[in-house]
Amino acid sequence: MGSDPLYVGKLHSDVDKGDGSIKYILSGEGASSIFIIDENTGDIHATKRLDREEQAYYTLRAQALDRLTNKPVEPESEFVIKIQDINDNEPKFLDGPYTAGVPEMSPVGVIKTALPNMDREAKDQYLLVIQAKDMVGQNGGLSGTTSVTVTLTDVNDNPPRFPRRSYQYNVPESLPVASVVARIKAIDADIGVNAEMEYKMVDGDGLEIFKITSDKGTQEGIITIKKQLDFEAKTSYTLRIEAANRDADPRFLSLGPFSDTTTIKIIVEDVDEPPVFSSPLYPMEVSEATQVGNIIGTVAAHDPDSSNSPVRYSIDRNTDLERYFNIDANSGVITTAKLLDRETNAVHNITVLAMENQNPSQVGRGYVAITILDINDNAPEFAMDYETTVCENAQPGQVIQKISAVDKDEPSDGHHFYFSLTTDTINNLNFSLKDNKDNTASILTRRNGFRRQEQSVYYLPIFIVDSGSPSLSSTNTLTIRVCDCNADGVAQTCNAEAYVLPAGLSTGALIAILACVLTLFVLILLIVTMRRRKKESLIFDEERDIRENIVRYDDEGGGEEDTEAFDMTALRNLNVIRDSKPRRDVTPEIQVLSRPTLKSIPDNVIFREFIWERLKEADLDPGAPPYDSLQTYAFEGNGSIAESLSSLDSVSSNSDQNYDYLSDWGPRFKRLADMYGNGQENLCS
Repeated sequence: MGSDPLYVGKLHSDVDKGDGSIKYILSGEGASSIFIIDENTGDIHATKRLDREEQAYYTLRAQALDRLTNKPVEPESEFVIKIQDINDNEPKFLDGPYTAGVPEMSPVGVIKTALPNMDREAKDQYLLVIQAKDMVGQNGGLSGTTSVTVTLTDVNDNPPRFPRRSYQYNVPESLPVASVVARIKAIDADIGVNAEMEYKMVDGDGLEIFKITSDKGTQEGIITIKKQLDFEAKTSYTLRIEAANRDADPRFLSLGPFSDTTTIKIIVEDVDEPPVFSSPLYPMEVSEATQVGNIIGTVAAHDPDSSNSPVRYSIDRNTDLERYFNIDANSGVITTAKLLDRETNAVHNITVLAMENQNPSQVGRGYVAITILDINDNAPEFAMDYETTVCENAQPGQVIQKISAVDKDEPSDGHHFYFSLTTDTINNLNFSLKDNKDNTASILTRRNGFRRQEQSVYYLPIFIVDSGSPSLSSTNTLTIRVCDCNADGVAQTCNAEAYVLPAGLSTGALIAILACVLTLFVLILLIVTMRRRKKESLIFDEERDIRENIVRYDDEGGGEEDTEAFDMTALRNLNVIRDSKPRRDVTPEIQVLSRPTLKSIPDNVIFREFIWERLKEADLDPGAPPYDSLQTYAFEGNGSIAESLSSLDSVSSNSDQNYDYLSDWGPRFKRLADMYGNGQENLCS
């Protein structure tokens, strides 16, 4: 335990005389590190503190050697050093701190409670400190401590209790079935499964109207509606509700009943309800032969409220789009508004609306199913379009077709049809009819053989009568074609035209004729198309034709001689404000502002200044719309072969213009040639 080496023991050899000629060496576990030996005396010491709990013993080997020769003087010997235990370790709790659970109200056991009837609801957890001592508690012993947390587990020792003895809830009578009326909950001091409760109705006058279920998640009792409420029938209900633990502990039944009861009063509130029909569905029947205005049936509805407001009836036209029926607004009598047809619609499902007079927003709905009864108003007819053929080599009495009939009517005892030939064909020599008495008939041949060259198609009128009352009939025509048949009687060809072709006309000739006809048709079509295009090319587009613009030149004014297109007096009378005159062929977009009046000066000067002003305006604003001939023809457009026809342009170019060539352009330019030809220099002259 100290810092000095601890003497362990001594080794000695019989050869050792004490003269120092023998030395001792030590080897094995802990040699030199823990245990050392005095090589002269053989004394063994421990140089470090030993811990028995880490290693309880050490095995060592010792040997005596001649100091001079370093050879063993006797064999090596083995010995064991055992470590003696001392109380140097205190007791320890290996898994501490500890937790433990003890049911409340537990009897005496391994762990004893210091208090009687420990209640989890009062205190559910206790902390204990445990001490352990070694050496049986004697002096010098060591000790260790740990903590133990003791939790009291719950037992079902508390019954459920309602916080109140009675509850009251108000519910409108319009609340739908299965709606929640109320949620109630009893309080249980226990937890977990010990607090699970079941609710039930044990008494009251609403047992048939309400029901209660238990919510396992919230431990609440949920009261719902089982039947529709009616304020006019009953205004309030009383229920007695019991809450009890699911699993009661028999050990604690002596504490009292583990259940509790409370009283629920439910007040039904009045709500303005829509009218109610006496029946959810009114089935009615009417014959399709009934006349317009006949009565079919009656519906009835009433106001369920205490006010008993009068009711008015109407038909929801979304269920009677064709307006086949009417209803009396006051009595609810349904009548026909149109003729009925069972074959078009056999059943009419209509909705009748009933609304209160005092509150039209309250609307009730009743449903009426009107079945149309059948009468015999449709004649029978062929069941299908028959394609009947007869072979040229047919024998007399051979059945060539079996026919049947259909009727849109549906008599109660089924259809019965009767077939016969019409009176004018009953004695024909070609075909006969046999009524099979099963709503079918057979068509038979009467003669031996038919020839397509003589007649390729036969039309056989057939008279069909039904069994209705009164019976109806119709005449249907059966078309019979004569065909060439093979040995099995199967028709090969029914084309009679093949026999009327000339005998010498082959298939190749027919193809050649068809090709010629097709070629001729193509040529005619091509000629017609070319002629039409030629006519279209002669029609000029008014907007694209330059000559059309030139022809209208005189409309803008041709000088003093043309007094219709331009008022010369307006030019001379300068005191009159000159109004802009729009072109007759173009709608102007920009209006020219009026100019101030000029002083009285000679006409030629006035005209010259006027023309110069207009010319400058046209030159500076090419986009401005023209208003007279002076502007319109100042620029004829790019690519014009006639170029500019205006003499005004010569003012800016200082070039002489010769208009003699206008006379060579034809009668359309005669007026211009007369105005500008014969050596005239410009428009003003």
